[in-house]
Amino acid sequence: MEELKIIQTAGFIPEKEVKNADLAQIMSTSDEWIQTRTGIKKRHISLQANTSDLCIKVAQKLLEKSQISAQMLDLIIVATMSPDSTTPATAAIVQGALNAKNAYAFDISAACAGFVYGLKTAANFLKDPKIKYVLLIGGEVLSKLVAWDDRSTAVLFGDGAAGALLAIDQQTESGILGSDLKTFGQFNTSLTAAKTQPLSEFPPKTNEKRYTPFMMDGRAVYNFATEQVPRSLRDACQDAGLSLAEIDLFLLHQANERIIKSIAKRLDLPLAKFPLGLAELGNTSAASIPLLLDDLIQSKKVTRGQTLALCGFGGGLTIGTLIIKF
Repeated sequence: MEELKIIQTAGFIPEKEVKNADLAQIMSTSDEWIQTRTGIKKRHISLQANTSDLCIKVAQKLLEKSQISAQMLDLIIVATMSPDSTTPATAAIVQGALNAKNAYAFDISAACAGFVYGLKTAANFLKDPKIKYVLLIGGEVLSKLVAWDDRSTAVLFGDGAAGALLAIDQQTESGILGSDLKTFGQFNTSLTAAKTQPLSEFPPKTNEKRYTPFMMDGRAVYNFATEQVPRSLRDACQDAGLSLAEIDLFLLHQANERIIKSIAKRLDLPLAKFPLGLAELGNTSAASIPLLLDDLIQSKKVTRGQTLALCGFGGGLTIGTLIIKF
């Protein structure tokens, strides 16, 4: 077992709500159409604030709840597919805002699997005796990537951030019991955002930079998730030496209610073991699992000692599954 304790969790959701009926005013869709196909009722959109702003609010909450200073942090990791910029890293902006002068910082780009990849990365860093506290945040402002006239993607996504303060605690049984991380790069075109093009000539005729909006092959991603996620969950449980029945809750990336129900059915497990949070938030990519985890902890549906399966899946195409003792 890799020792890793989630000391505290926190989340932040932008104030602006966009209901399905609001989207019906700007595109050919309806509340019924969206709910039937995705399970989403509304999402929250960040106006003015960027990804780092949301992450900073989460970080401040985590420090306050944990009663530690920013100077006690050794490492800050931000998982995001919607960074403020390609450089500097969003994590570096967070570090500077906190004045966490003793922490180094970097981003992880693994889309909807980013938070799970971040947990695995943090566990490896925490093996270093010089590392005591790691701040891990999944944050997204996907609204800046979405083409708001594209019904196939715009109805799915929302903005938000959530994260955890992580440490080693040898006094408890908390830790990573098993894992399964996979990348299927041959399907990299199935889900893309902010693609850039190399120069076709020099000198260029224009210096204008163009970026593609969020684009997704919905059918390919659906098939990928419903086929590969059950396999990954089984493999991670095997790595942990546990059966699927021994998992208390499965915290899956909140992509689509149909996908989650299909996965539960394929594993022959009760849907009650697969909590849902996307109805109010939509798909928040790297933020979806920590937002769900924080909500379950606050509502006391997740308590110490439980065995949880965390599984993120999406762009890459990528899957990350961890079996953890909370």
